[in-house]
Amino acid sequence: MDQIEPLFPIPLMRCPGILSPALVDAALDAIGTARIEKNLRSDQLFHTQVADPRGDELFRRLSEAAAPKLVDFGMLLFGEKLEWTVKEMWTNVLEPGGSQALHSHANSFASGVFYLTPSHPGSRTAFVRPPGGFEFNFRHHTRSAAMGPFNAGKYVVPVAEPGDLILFPSYLYHEVPKNEGDVRVTVAFNAIPDSLDCWGYRIKFSP
Repeated sequence: MDQIEPLFPIPLMRCPGILSPALVDAALDAIGTARIEKNLRSDQLFHTQVADPRGDELFRRLSEAAAPKLVDFGMLLFGEKLEWTVKEMWTNVLEPGGSQALHSHANSFASGVFYLTPSHPGSRTAFVRPPGGFEFNFRHHTRSAAMGPFNAGKYVVPVAEPGDLILFPSYLYHEVPKNEGDVRVTVAFNAIPDSLDCWGYRIKFSP
């Protein structure tokens, strides 16, 4: 019998209901009074300042909720359960008509997004196949072509509910299309393992 092996897949972890409704409400209340900075590429996208969770009570609680899932996700990335630290965290407030340009996260290994409000179906987080690599330079995209994990160029996260979390490798490009619904609030973060060891050559990281 023929077998298909999914060579070198990129993991994305979806963790529903990580935050309690009470914590989601507390986060939304805190964000309402937080300092907001306008995004450089969209006048309808705002952020709080990037903060170390150790110095922010709300972000500390969110990072603690993510911690066990980061250990599990790190097992997929590196094949071993490592100690992880959320090094920075910030809030995204996407108003109607706004969008988030295609981007990736530097200086980290795993990134995550907590969803605090519902998202319009048209403004779900979308991940894009990494540019470059060793792929064919030809495409076959037609209305009748079946899109799957081996030929699709984009993955759109299914509808996320308030309290849900997604984790992904920091290098993975992603975007949020134009928001056609109500204000969309998320909290994003970057994380690093305490160290990586390659046959005795150990690199240590600290926030």
